[in-house]
Amino acid sequence: MKYRFSLIVIFLASFFSETRAQTGGPGILNWFQESGNAIVALKNEKNLIPLQRLDTLKVASLVIRLPKGNYFQNTLDQYVPTAQMGIGVKEDTDYQALAKEIAQQYNVVIAAVDADAIRDDIVGPFKMMDRLFSTLRKETNFILVILGQGEVWANLAVHNYSDVLIYAPFNDNFTQSLSAQAIFGAAGLSSKLPSDLSYTYREGDGLTIPGGLRLRFSPPEAIGINGDSLRNGINTILMEGLNAKAFPGVQALVAKDGHIIYHQVFGRQTYDPNSPPVAHQDLYDLASITKISASLPALMRLYEEGKIDLDAPLKSWYPKFKQSNKKKLTLRRLLTHTARIKAWIPFWRNTLKKNGTFKKNTFQRDSSGVFNVKVTDSLWLHQEYRDKIFKAIKKSKLNKEPGYVYSDMSFYLYPEVVESLTGQPFETYLKNTFYRRLGANSLTFNPLRFYPKDWIIPTENDTFFRKTQIHGVVHDEGAIMLGGVSGHAGLFGNITDLAKLMQLYLNGGTYGGERYLSEATLKTFNSRPYESEGIHRGIGFDKPLLKYDPEKSHTAAAVSPESFGHSGFTGTFTWVDPKENLIFIFFSNRVYPTRDNRKLIEMRIRQRVQEAIYRVIGK
Repeated sequence: MKYRFSLIVIFLASFFSETRAQTGGPGILNWFQESGNAIVALKNEKNLIPLQRLDTLKVASLVIRLPKGNYFQNTLDQYVPTAQMGIGVKEDTDYQALAKEIAQQYNVVIAAVDADAIRDDIVGPFKMMDRLFSTLRKETNFILVILGQGEVWANLAVHNYSDVLIYAPFNDNFTQSLSAQAIFGAAGLSSKLPSDLSYTYREGDGLTIPGGLRLRFSPPEAIGINGDSLRNGINTILMEGLNAKAFPGVQALVAKDGHIIYHQVFGRQTYDPNSPPVAHQDLYDLASITKISASLPALMRLYEEGKIDLDAPLKSWYPKFKQSNKKKLTLRRLLTHTARIKAWIPFWRNTLKKNGTFKKNTFQRDSSGVFNVKVTDSLWLHQEYRDKIFKAIKKSKLNKEPGYVYSDMSFYLYPEVVESLTGQPFETYLKNTFYRRLGANSLTFNPLRFYPKDWIIPTENDTFFRKTQIHGVVHDEGAIMLGGVSGHAGLFGNITDLAKLMQLYLNGGTYGGERYLSEATLKTFNSRPYESEGIHRGIGFDKPLLKYDPEKSHTAAAVSPESFGHSGFTGTFTWVDPKENLIFIFFSNRVYPTRDNRKLIEMRIRQRVQEAIYRVIGK
């Protein structure tokens, strides 16, 4: 049997903001609180929820009488990819065989039932629940959420159906969302039944399920912020950029105190009016955000495991460079961009002859045994050219003067360093150690292996190297020549999944009840080791300028000295402020159709949005 499912994402922060405009601040806050306070956890065998080790879970969901695109299933999908099953049940259905087949594919099944909606048609749903649910529990981990009262509680032995049972008297969007959030430990539950629900569940029954373990979706009013002011302040600036064609599409996310309180999208993937509208789940080329979301978490983990020393010379942890002029450079200097390394090398230009044709053993138009590194459908790089890239880095001259020069060069090396110290390819290590455990499954290199092209935002129309529209592959020329995987660029992801990694940093190394990095490690890497030399950078992280300059700064003036983040050439930006317990992420494809479009920078869009956020949270 095949089950149809889709990964539809309706982002809850958007719904909360839109509903806010209709009901007013106190109205939405009362509604939100009333919905949350009414949800009761009645059963939690094996302490199954909050769900842990997301990397080990294969989750499916099914609903009875909830509409397609419901907030329950869409919220589940914010935490882990969830197969949305539609099961057609006939009179002669073999429920035991069906349950076994489901259990072979999924080790967690989550079901939601609208109990009130089946009041007038109880025979079919009751039969399915009684036979399928009771069988499913024997075959796999089964979580059941019942929305409403109805005859379900009086006529069915629901206490026998599942490992986890959650009851909510209402069936509004807030209730659906918060019920799903509780399963993942985002929203906590502690309410008790106000009256008897059945012979089994009596007044005063109710369990405590911890919350705050993962990012929660809430209206701004839930944490004392005026939603109108927040939304209007951000939206006005984003629309200004959109109308000025600083970018064809854009989205921004704000999370504070562990709550995602804003996430909205504007525009389209390109300037073509028939182009798909930007969607909340779209993947972006993160560009240099790769440095702090791929290279840095791996290096921080290796540092605290004692496998790498920030002050050890390069030759000791990258022996290929032991005869290089860079052999004595330290990781601390390299990550702060103070090692006198060149800013960049245009590796693709080194493949060209003076007449503009490619040199021998560089590129050819068709793939073959040795020309197997895909750059475009009609441009394939020789497999050994990778060695020439690293040789060019090795032989490159050092800058004459010390000081800060932002450079990609050392980040080319880190994937090999990680692989040599862990025995795992760079991407595999990142996914096994961080991304999948976080539920940040969209963070990936070469995303076309896993996602349809129309889920990925296009970048530049390359007229000088690849001679094609870049879409679904990395924009950076050096990274594409390394097969799309590098430590300086190449990572793609959606905005919510990047927020999970940023929240891990903000939490001091923990997320979802697991510790990934020590607080001491994060404190070390977020320090400014060369502040006395006038260097503002952290160890890998960008940080605010020592003296604010609106013309040079990537950030608002209001960010704290403890804050950190990074920007990306394609039009991306992420910033974390521990003092305000705040995350701001901005995604755009400002390089479409050309990198020459500098309006995003000239109009200070990202800085102004951040300024608007600080004005609102400061009130």
